[in-house]
Amino acid sequence: MMPRRNESCSARPFTSVYSRTCSPTSTDVVLLLQSLWGWNGSFESASSRASTHGFDGLECNVVHSCLERIDATDVRQLLGKRRQALILEITTGGGYTPDLAHGPEQHLEQLEALLSRALAMEPLKINLIIGSDSWSEDVQHRFFKAVLDRIDTVPCAVMLETHRSRSLANPWQMPVWLERHPRMRLTADLSHWCCVAERLMTPDLLPVQAMAGRVDHIHARVGHAQGPSVSHPFAPEWTEALEAHRSCWQFFLESFDQEKAPATITPEFGPDGYMPLQPFSAEPVADVASLNTQMASWLRTALHNSMR
Repeated sequence: MMPRRNESCSARPFTSVYSRTCSPTSTDVVLLLQSLWGWNGSFESASSRASTHGFDGLECNVVHSCLERIDATDVRQLLGKRRQALILEITTGGGYTPDLAHGPEQHLEQLEALLSRALAMEPLKINLIIGSDSWSEDVQHRFFKAVLDRIDTVPCAVMLETHRSRSLANPWQMPVWLERHPRMRLTADLSHWCCVAERLMTPDLLPVQAMAGRVDHIHARVGHAQGPSVSHPFAPEWTEALEAHRSCWQFFLESFDQEKAPATITPEFGPDGYMPLQPFSAEPVADVASLNTQMASWLRTALHNSMR
């Protein structure tokens, strides 16, 4: 019989597919996904690497180059064989920073096309980085309604990410968005909000409290008041930032209902201006792949499975 949270596993941190002390089920598991941000190899090699490093699956953009060389059927078969989950990311507006010339209708058209592409791979969840922070509140509300109408019939969890330059860029508007749009589910990437609001996000803040019960996925990168990524989350100078993020992630897990899908976390340190660089050489001050593996290992003991 599977031990429940109040039995022998309750004193342990959360269980993953690779933590064999307690067999995973859809109600006792937090899955840790390996990000393919910055990955230049094949999808098969990425899957193998994830297994080697103890991750429960992969997260990548639906238009990632590694998916150009493999069809959807092969993706499903490979992941099924290795018992790995897949989260696919969709960006609209022409890239991660939206083109200001793209209006809501163009974002919606891109969303529909990319949703079809993503669903062919049967992901566990789909993460949306959509909209633009340049739009008025009225336009945002109409856009959110249109997005939620389109994803209502999608057979997996679909979340909107709290991302800079996007419709959910402003943390102080989050209570308004969630009250007006009760269907909205979220990917919590609090590192973006740290630099938008120029302060650490903590569980006592209203935007974080409003999100409780609405977060289906977490991006575990540690930001700070002046940027979306610290140089190394376990360096002593970033202790306060690490604990602020950890306490929010724990808060979200304690409010998580796993009736439909397991909780998921993707350590997401990355390149492209996020990881600070050494002056003159432009070399990263830390290896992001190593940091993500270290973060996954740390999360297994730093967070506790207190979910409903």
